[in-house]
Amino acid sequence: MICIMVRTGVANLPLHGGAAPKWLFKRMVKLSEGIIEVIIHEYGQEEFLKRISDPFWFQSLSCVLGFDWHSSGCTTVTCGALKEAISPEEFGFAIAGGKGKTSRKTPEEIKQFGDIFNLSTSAIKELQYSSRMAAKVDNTAIQDGYNLYHHVIIFSEGGKWAIIQQGLSDETSYARRYHWLSENVESFVCEPHNTIVGDVCQEKVLDMTAKQSIPVQKISVDLINDNPQHLKRDWAELTRPENQRTLDNWLYPQQNRQPLEHLDMPRSINWQKIREIYDIQPKNYEEFLSIRGVGPNTVRALSLISDLIYGEKPSWVDPIRYTFAHGGKDSVPRPVDLPTYSNSIEMLEDAIKQAKLGDREKLHALKRLRNVNPPIPINPSILTSYY
Repeated sequence: MICIMVRTGVANLPLHGGAAPKWLFKRMVKLSEGIIEVIIHEYGQEEFLKRISDPFWFQSLSCVLGFDWHSSGCTTVTCGALKEAISPEEFGFAIAGGKGKTSRKTPEEIKQFGDIFNLSTSAIKELQYSSRMAAKVDNTAIQDGYNLYHHVIIFSEGGKWAIIQQGLSDETSYARRYHWLSENVESFVCEPHNTIVGDVCQEKVLDMTAKQSIPVQKISVDLINDNPQHLKRDWAELTRPENQRTLDNWLYPQQNRQPLEHLDMPRSINWQKIREIYDIQPKNYEEFLSIRGVGPNTVRALSLISDLIYGEKPSWVDPIRYTFAHGGKDSVPRPVDLPTYSNSIEMLEDAIKQAKLGDREKLHALKRLRNVNPPIPINPSILTSYY
């Protein structure tokens, strides 16, 4: 997740147990309602969606609402407070989904709120599809070791949407957050994210949404539309024990016990599902990925067969855009966009001043906001944007 700078130094966002105290959550709901009301009145629904999909603005909002700025729980609690604070009839947009089991109710909640907005059946189905595909991409097409446990979609009465998802690494117990914005999504399978934020940029991540992976997407579709026996033959050839044993001996010297990515071939494939997909004959990679039952193993196997047999390599570059705990030197590859960050702070400050809150709540919120605002100039080795 995000690690945000207060005045000096860095901060990690480990996963914390427990829940937000009721007294705090009630105040978060009240404050968020006032802030959102002003932002929508002054800037409109689409601007709010744009801002909520920006990691700096989202993190700043979480801090202003009073949640621990260093805790990864700010994602789930802030989204929960926003969901409780927002009245679809009053604000003209709604929030569906949430953490854990609540996220599974997203499709029915989209239908419920869509009916309130008098959206057409096709518009509701499109929102449900967008919600499902965003989750599918971040759990399956991008294999970074973070399993989703939080998913919300915020959508307006005009059908525009933003999605915020969070995944957990069982290995490190750290989180990674995925931000989506409908106006930036031209394709669900070609660099669709508004941004991805996390604690560290990893060395090897299979990213089937990268532009580099487009040729591999095409080969994957060709492979799945061919006779399943041919695919099974290719997979069996690459997982033969004698081949793996020889390569393992070469790849596992004492000083380096990490395998190369192409040896991490799934040991089991659901061949019944492969035959079902073959009967469907998907026209493109997005249609293939959207099929229920297409999981990480199938995606990974097809990409590795494409690489090792047909010579097309997928992208193994981590698609993370921002990381605050481990920045690069000398603004490499690029420093944080400070003007945008400052604009976010100014918008929140103005919203707090205008919100229908007691003077005490306003004062505390403004104090918290000043603590969030980083000094200028800022050390680019602390906050770095990865592109």
